[in-house]
Amino acid sequence: MASYNQGCLILVGILVTLSLPYSHAFWRNENKIQTAVFLSPKFVLGPGSVENRFYYNVDFPKGHIAVKSFDAEVIDEAGNPIPLHETYLHHWVVVRYYVRKGVEISEFDDPRKFNESDYISGRNSGICQNLGQFFGLGSETRKTSTHVPNPYGIEAGNPAEIPSGFEEQWMLNVHAIDTRGAEDKLGCTECRCDLYNITVDEYGRPLRPDYKGGLLCCYDHTQCKVKHGFEAVRRALYLRYTVTWVDMDRSVLPVKIYIFDITDSWKRSRSSTGIIAEHECKVEYDIESCDATGMGDDGCIDTRRISLDMPFGGYLIYGVAHQHSGGTGSALYREDGQLMCSSLPTYGEGEEPGNEAGYIVGMTTCYPKPGTVEISKGETLILESNYSRIRHHTGVMGLFYILVADELPKPMHALHTVVQTQDSIMVVTILWAAVALIGVVAVIAVAVHYRLKREGEDGYEAIGM
Repeated sequence: MASYNQGCLILVGILVTLSLPYSHAFWRNENKIQTAVFLSPKFVLGPGSVENRFYYNVDFPKGHIAVKSFDAEVIDEAGNPIPLHETYLHHWVVVRYYVRKGVEISEFDDPRKFNESDYISGRNSGICQNLGQFFGLGSETRKTSTHVPNPYGIEAGNPAEIPSGFEEQWMLNVHAIDTRGAEDKLGCTECRCDLYNITVDEYGRPLRPDYKGGLLCCYDHTQCKVKHGFEAVRRALYLRYTVTWVDMDRSVLPVKIYIFDITDSWKRSRSSTGIIAEHECKVEYDIESCDATGMGDDGCIDTRRISLDMPFGGYLIYGVAHQHSGGTGSALYREDGQLMCSSLPTYGEGEEPGNEAGYIVGMTTCYPKPGTVEISKGETLILESNYSRIRHHTGVMGLFYILVADELPKPMHALHTVVQTQDSIMVVTILWAAVALIGVVAVIAVAVHYRLKREGEDGYEAIGM
């Protein structure tokens, strides 16, 4: 009977394993999710004012870990979420860097003043040279999933990657605009230069005559126009960010972060390789209105597409776009037009945080089934970004984040031909039938056992039990 029980448990275990999704079937129980909530340094905003600061050496989980999600939102000192129609979160980004041990970088320091030998960038895997962040979103942050599915994770704190004599730290950039009492809330969020009365950038350099709005006009401590006579208190705010992670071990497969930008000026040539240095990403662009162009036969939609040759290969695990108000969605295609991943905006319909009318409050994400979307090194992909042209927009963005794994879980390779083919139906059927048969035999055996027990020891001897 002991051997029966053991065999039954083994078969049941096989069936349960085959019936689970790959990501759960081989995720070790000891990979316990850990969560921590942190606050950015305090920043103070009054009506129309702008915060665009870079905070160094911010709080981040320690050790060799795999990040599973990174979420953020703006709150006040009491911990209350602030709605976008009061404080617009233009963007937040988190960047990794390495600093020489013994060199102190405080929250508000500018590392550009440090010796280059003391500071090393720990940027993502590409492909834009000026977009090195690991994490980052904007107004859509509250309703956009950042979860990395099992058994994958974004690796951090790997001792093998930290240069000798250095330590890993993290920088947080928060760009927030207070639009309470603004003459033109949308214009303030799109950083229109006339509303900020800006003609030079933050370094005092004159702006181009055709530059109407964007990041160059809403830098730190600039002021957007508010209605005459409007008054409101200045208030202290924070970016509250929540990080979930697991300890890194062999059961976790690291993913690489790649960011595409619709303004990327890369062009294919005989000498091009697709490496980061070749990708000049302008990050923002303007949308002309249908009235201004006199062209409305396209449904009043601005569609931009660029081709990019991939300097890497791997399996697509996750994808999401970043767009501003007016965005209608973005997508990544193969050169033959096959859709690989799309990301669409969700617009709010009310007043409460996370549902603010007129603002993008979320972006849909894609989670391809592991192994189904493979990117080949050198393959040409098409990025598309769509915006409404009903009105003029300045400083909009068309970024696309993807997570790519170099490999699939090894057990998946072993079971791939079993589970991913029609034969799997027969295999599972046979296994269930076997369990059912064993169950019947077990019932008969128990019945015989009790019958013989009633008949006495002679009956046991007669059948050799």
